[in-house]
Amino acid sequence: MARNDHFSAFAATYASYRPTYPAALFAWLADQAPATYGAWDCATGTGQAALSLAEHFAHVFASDVGIGMIEHAVPHPRISYHLAPAEEPPPSITDLDLITVAQALHWFDRDTFFAACEQRLRPGGILAYWGYLLPSITPAVDAVVRHYHDIAVGPHWPPDRGPLLDGYAQIAPPNMERLTAPPFAMTATWTLDQLIGQLDSWSATHRARQATGNDPLAPIVPELRAAWAEAPQRPITWPLPFHAFRKPR
Repeated sequence: MARNDHFSAFAATYASYRPTYPAALFAWLADQAPATYGAWDCATGTGQAALSLAEHFAHVFASDVGIGMIEHAVPHPRISYHLAPAEEPPPSITDLDLITVAQALHWFDRDTFFAACEQRLRPGGILAYWGYLLPSITPAVDAVVRHYHDIAVGPHWPPDRGPLLDGYAQIAPPNMERLTAPPFAMTATWTLDQLIGQLDSWSATHRARQATGNDPLAPIVPELRAAWAEAPQRPITWPLPFHAFRKPR
């Protein structure tokens, strides 16, 4: 497994149960970019953000360090997928209008990545990154999910997640102008099984299984069902800390 490839072993689960980002976010980025010719979605996973970028940009380069993620990425005629670490983008990724990183900046060697962004963005180009944390559903469901995150699989999270938990608030690329963006949030209407699927897509869930030989999800599923009650579906909101910067023109 490549460095920071935390998801390839269960890429199909990741592709099925990770939420999608709001359409307004990508429309705003397209409006801010100097043009809509080329975008690079770095650490694309299975292409969640890349697919939305393809609605606005003529060419979307999507890269990931995990071969399993690339193999499960959704094909699109305007997206080209590449197996590559964030710090070493393919030579073809140049003169970009936009670079995005969704839910992954904490895994990077950020100094090297930011230097690559400065080289690959055209003047006036945009770098944007964002992440999300625990969902908000109901107080009862949220309490079970929080306990699972913090206690049941808490010791099994990779150590690099600190910046994500802080909403990337302490991170900024050098030599770029911070942009003021509107607030964004992810929303969905899910069944309980979809929520359980998302918990199963967490890297800590799989690391806990490997470390202990037991399924950490099994004990909390009855608790989740009791907290969820009889509703067939429930609305869910994920806070979405978002940061955008412009390369000087």
